[in-house]
Order: sequence, then C-alpha cells, then structure tokens
Amino acid sequence: MRKRDIVLKISQDTGIKQVVVKDVVQRTFDTILESLKGGTRIELRNFGIFLVKKRKKRIGRNPKTGAVVPVPERLTVVFKPGLEMKKLFK
Repeated sequence: MRKRDIVLKISQDTGIKQVVVKDVVQRTFDTILESLKGGTRIELRNFGIFLVKKRKKRIGRNPKTGAVVPVPERLTVVFKPGLEMKKLFK
C-alpha cells in the first residue's frame, strides 16, 4: 500500500476531498519525521512505537572480497508493534 492508496481510502470513507486528505497525511508524516529527527519517541496507542536507536560501531566484511571493513556508529529508526497489532498477527 502506498501513500496514494491511504489518501484514496480515507477520502472515500470520509467524503473529504483528496487534496485536503493528502495534505493532512503528508503533514502527519512530516511531523513524525521531524520528531524522530529530534530524538523524540513516537507512541501511537494500539499501533506501535517509533524510536531512534544508536547502533554501535563494529567490524564488518565485504562479501565480495572478504576484506575487513569498519562500520561506523549510526542512528536508526526502530518500530515496536503495539498490542492490537501483535494480536492481529499471532
């Protein structure tokens, strides 16, 4: 499912114009991204939690050559599903 599909579904279910729904959905995603960029944890009840975690630096290998390659420390976004989502996919 793409963002366009979400906009179409919400527009059909609510009767609100697609342009308005698209703007609201985009602003929602932008707000989530800005919060994550600032290091804030996003908790959506019954859906899940988005949070930023720091990955430690480590030693990796180039699979083609087998050479040792240092992998630097980095930040990554992690998603933990909420109770409702866990129940759906048991």
